[in-house]
Amino acid sequence: MPRIPPPSPLRKPAPTFAGRIRRHFRYSSFMKRSLLLALVLLGLVTLPLGALRAAAPTGSAARALELIRILHLKVLPRESGYLGLIGQSAQTVQVGGRSLAVQSQVYYMLTRDRPINYLHWLASDDTHILIEGGPVDYFIFHPDGHVEKITLGRDVAAGQRPVVAVPGGCWKALRLHKGANYALMANALSPEFTKDRVRIGAGPAWIKRFTGKAPWATPQQLRALIGSNWTPAQ
Repeated sequence: MPRIPPPSPLRKPAPTFAGRIRRHFRYSSFMKRSLLLALVLLGLVTLPLGALRAAAPTGSAARALELIRILHLKVLPRESGYLGLIGQSAQTVQVGGRSLAVQSQVYYMLTRDRPINYLHWLASDDTHILIEGGPVDYFIFHPDGHVEKITLGRDVAAGQRPVVAVPGGCWKALRLHKGANYALMANALSPEFTKDRVRIGAGPAWIKRFTGKAPWATPQQLRALIGSNWTPAQ
């Protein structure tokens, strides 16, 4: 009786070119993910902060801390609040026999723990632009003796302004509204800020000069705007 040969094993059809490409990319993607995970675990690669957590909600106390960290803001001595340098103009102007940059720019922030920018005088024009948060009340005292209260904020219909321009030679103080966690501003000073062209604090003569110039300009209110920079001789 003739021997019947055993059936030959079934051969899988050869993969198509497209199939080989798909398998290659699946393998490559797996290897890349595995390599990245290994590097992260070994501490050789740091994932971006945004990949690990979402940004803090705008207006929150956590957002204030985030902005302070990201923008490298530091506590401003005496005036209070937080300050970070941005830069200054390459153009210059002659002031008092010396060359100053036409403009310098800084970030400035008030927070719940530092809600007041205490009374100070600047020789430069000082323009404040609201970036985030607020509102903030500006108390401005002009050289001719008149006073203004302006609110920096986004509710223009309610009389707030997104930009407050304070002329050089004025005294001013800022106060964050209750209920607001922070206000971040960009300040442009023209010409540039210099330490010898600022005065911080005041005393009884200053309070006497501006008391009653507006309904809010009471001795108690004016004294609160001076804070710890009280100068009895002024």
